[in-house]
Amino acid sequence: MFDVGAPELLLIAIVALLVVGPKDLPRLLRTVGNWMGKARATARHFRTGVDAMIREAEMEEMQKQWEAQNAAIMKAHPATPEPPTPAADAPVEDAPPAETAPDTGKPQA
Repeated sequence: MFDVGAPELLLIAIVALLVVGPKDLPRLLRTVGNWMGKARATARHFRTGVDAMIREAEMEEMQKQWEAQNAAIMKAHPATPEPPTPAADAPVEDAPPAETAPDTGKPQA
């Protein structure tokens, strides 16, 4: 966009030295540096905001695609009712009784 090479910087430095003078040149360079820092910070903040908006738009588009694919899959494979499973609390019919007398070898009365 705007390219400033070494010869251009040298020319600007010589003109600044002649126009401003060696006494005020450090203060001028400090002021220009502060302006450049503020301009870069503003550009960085703007770029970050634009990037965030782009990411949000992409995420919304991906969400829409996911919902469309999910709807197509659910339409192609409808849910079938699952067979009833025995509850964990229900007694199992084949299991021996919980309380049995110990086998002592003697007939019980």
